[in-house]
Amino acid sequence: MEKRLKQAKDSHTFTARGLQAAAAYALKGDIGFCGWIILIVSALFAAITFPFSIWFCVKIIKEYERAVVFRLGRIVSGKARGPGLMFILPCTDTFIKVDLRVVSFAIPPQEILTKDSVTTTVDGVVYYKIENAIRSVANINNVHLATAQLAMTTLRNILGTQTLSSILSNREEIAHNIQSILDNATHHWGVKVERVEMRDVRLPVQMQRAMAAEAEAVREARAKVVSAEGEMNASRALKEASMVICESPAALQLRYLQTLNTIAAEKNSTIIFPIPIDLLQGIIKK
Repeated sequence: MEKRLKQAKDSHTFTARGLQAAAAYALKGDIGFCGWIILIVSALFAAITFPFSIWFCVKIIKEYERAVVFRLGRIVSGKARGPGLMFILPCTDTFIKVDLRVVSFAIPPQEILTKDSVTTTVDGVVYYKIENAIRSVANINNVHLATAQLAMTTLRNILGTQTLSSILSNREEIAHNIQSILDNATHHWGVKVERVEMRDVRLPVQMQRAMAAEAEAVREARAKVVSAEGEMNASRALKEASMVICESPAALQLRYLQTLNTIAAEKNSTIIFPIPIDLLQGIIKK
């Protein structure tokens, strides 16, 4: 019996605190006399049906969530509640849970006309989180949909002012610019953009073939230049070698014998009849 009396006393104390909170809110907020009456009736109804009303009055908010409570259409205390237990009045209070974890979504492939009149398709990924639950609920209807649409529009606007070469070479810088623009635009919605990444840049098949042909032509031109430089260096070396051989007649004979030795080492069936250079010198002089 004593336990039941104690439980009833605790229940009346609990409901009395709810009544006091409701009265304090009614006096602070400009809800009028009718609003004050509605709050009193709601609190009395919760007190009368306490054993059953606790399932409707007490809510649990998780660690990564915040609850924005509306009492007669007004936000209670101007800040979000949670985590933990939360008490609301039936019929007069409503609440919206807001997830504070990082959310990621993929930007659908966007067909973009670059500054140099090249059609390309670009997609990306955006990571963001809600840092102000009140703004995300009171300032915009659907914060996630609005952020996704703004990301698509910003991606198209930024890449439309870039050339194809700059898009392919400056991905990190472009992604940082998109992140800054999105962060500034979504600040009034209570959203913090953590990161933006460009995943893929797709080109038409004809453009890929043209770029491949251009790259192949550039590589062939470089190969020809390198080959010409090699021949020029080789001719200079041969010129210097001939000048050295002209200074000593015996050097030409040694070079001739070295060439014969190299040919004979290949083990082929060719028969070589070496002719002494001395016999040819008289003919050369004549």
